Amino acid sequence: MNIRLNGTVSDSIVDGPGLRLAVFTQGCPHRCPGCHNPDTHDPAGGYETDTAAVLAGLKENPLLDGLTLSGGEPFAQPEACLELALGARALGLSVWAYSGYTYEALERMGGAAAALLQACDVLVDGPFLLAERSLELDFRGSRNQRLIDVRKSRQAGHAMLWQPPAW
Repeated sequence: MNIRLNGTVSDSIVDGPGLRLAVFTQGCPHRCPGCHNPDTHDPAGGYETDTAAVLAGLKENPLLDGLTLSGGEPFAQPEACLELALGARALGLSVWAYSGYTYEALERMGGAAAALLQACDVLVDGPFLLAERSLELDFRGSRNQRLIDVRKSRQAGHAMLWQPPAW
C-alpha cells in the first residue's frame, strides 16, 4: 500500500521508550504554530513509498523496541498507518502514534482511524501549543498533550494516562 512520508529515523530514542523506528508521515491539517516539523504540513510534499518497504526496515533491525508514527498527522493516512502498526505488532514491537487530534476525537472518527487507534499501545494526543511548550516533558512538546495508554483506556471507557515502567 502506498504511503506519503516526510522521512524515517531508524534509531530514534526520543519518540517513545527504547530504540524505535520513527515514521514521519507527510500532510497535517493542524499546522500548529511552532511545530518542530513544519515541512510535513503540505500533503503533496515528501515522497511516496510502499508500506512493505517501511516494514522491511522494521524487520532488518533486531534491536528495535517499537514503531512510532509521527508526522505530519498519521491519522490523515489511517489505512497505510494501520498496515504499518499491524506489521509492527506482528513482529512483537510496540506501537506509538502522535496526533494533533485528541483520543476522544479519534474514537469518534470510526473506520480506519479508530482501527489505527486500537492498534496503538500509546497515543500522544492533542495539538502542539506554543504557549504550553516545555523541553522538560518526556515524549511530548507541550503540556496539553497527553500520553494515553490505549489498552487501559479502552478497558476503562475513558482516556487513561500511560505510566512509564518502573525499572
